[in-house]
Amino acid sequence: MKRSKKLMGLTAVIMGVVMATAACGSSGGAAETKAADSAASTEAATEAAGGDTSAAGDLNSKTVDELTEAAKSEGEVVSVGMPDEWADWASLWKTMSDTYGISHNDTDMSSSEELQMFATEGEKGTKDIGDVGYGFAGQAVSEDLVQGYKTSYWDSVPDWAKGEDGKWMVAYTGVTTFLVNTDQVDKVPTSWQDIKDGDYKVALGPLTGGNAQAAFIASAYAFGGDMNNLDPAFEFWTELAKEGRINTLDITQANFESGEISVGVVWSFTGIPYSKNISQYKMQAVVPSDGCLQNGYASVINKYAPHPNAAALTRETMFSDEGQTYLALAGAIPTREDFTIADEYKDQVISKDDIANAVLISDADAYSAACETAKTRWEEEVAPLLVQ
Repeated sequence: MKRSKKLMGLTAVIMGVVMATAACGSSGGAAETKAADSAASTEAATEAAGGDTSAAGDLNSKTVDELTEAAKSEGEVVSVGMPDEWADWASLWKTMSDTYGISHNDTDMSSSEELQMFATEGEKGTKDIGDVGYGFAGQAVSEDLVQGYKTSYWDSVPDWAKGEDGKWMVAYTGVTTFLVNTDQVDKVPTSWQDIKDGDYKVALGPLTGGNAQAAFIASAYAFGGDMNNLDPAFEFWTELAKEGRINTLDITQANFESGEISVGVVWSFTGIPYSKNISQYKMQAVVPSDGCLQNGYASVINKYAPHPNAAALTRETMFSDEGQTYLALAGAIPTREDFTIADEYKDQVISKDDIANAVLISDADAYSAACETAKTRWEEEVAPLLVQ
C-alpha cells in the first residue's frame, strides 16, 4: 500500500494541503502471512492471559512493565489491515522489533474483512490486532470480537476516540485527500465541485471499506448534505457512474504506481506517503476545499488473540510520543491531547490551521449508521451502473 519513510520532509505536499485547506481499509496489496498459531505461541498466550485469552479485564490489570515482559515472552504480533505503508506502520513494527524483539506479520484487508476474520476464527484465532474504520468500532464491540486495553495514555485521549475499557482506541485521524497523478491530469482538482464539472475518472475503493465510506460521506457535505442526508452524495456518484467516471479499482499504492488510477480519494495518511513513495509519476495530494472529513481508524485487539500482550504493547507504542510522532510525519493527526510535535518536525506535518474547516467525526454510532446506509444504497443504486 504505502511504504512511508519516517523522517522525510512533507513540505511540498503540505503546501498543497495548505492551499487546498484555505477552505477545508482500504485495503489492498495483501501481504502474505505465515501461520501464527503454533502450539508454543498459543500456549504462551494462554498462560500469559491467566489461562483465558478472552478475558477482557486481564490486559488492563497489568502494569506496562508486566505487559512488556509478557509481550517479550510471546515474541510475535500478528496484525490484519496494518501494512507497512498505511500511516507508516513500518515504523511501528520496526520499533516493536528493535526495542522489544517482537517479530511481526500482517495480512492486509478491509475493515469488514478484519472483523470477519476475528469472527470466523473465534477461539482458534490466529490474528492479534487490527485497525478498522471508526464506523466499525461499534460492530467490533457489539459482536463481542475484541478485548480491552486502555494504555497508560488513556486520560489524554478524548472520549470520542476510545471505547469502554479500551475495547477500541483511535490513535490518529486523517483528512479527506485527493491523490492526483499530475503526469496524467492537466488540471489538479481542488474541490468536489471541480470533479463534478470536469472529466476526471475517480477511484475511492470498495464501499465495504472504511476509506470509500468516508470519501462518500465527505462528498455529501460538499453538496449540502451530511451524515443524516446522503442524498447529495448519491446524486453526485450516480451521475459519475452514468458518465463512466468511477474507477472501480481499489486505492492501493500499486494501482497508483501502475498508472491505472489518475485521481483517487484517500486519507491524508495514505495520500502523503503514496505521493512520496511513488517514483514512476509525479503525484500531488490535495485536501478538497468543499467536503472534508477528519476521521480516524481504531485499533482493535482480537478477543482470542494468540499474542494478547504483544497486541496490547503494540497499542501502547502507538500512543507513545514516538508513535504519535511517526503518525504525524506520515500525514496523520495524532489523537493524544497532551502530545506536541517536536520543533524540528513542525514544518513537516499537517497543522491544526490546515484542517480548520474539516468536519471532525466524533460520534461513532452515528457515523457507523451513515456508513451502513452508504454501503447498502450504493449496492442498490450505484453499483448496477458500474462497468468495469
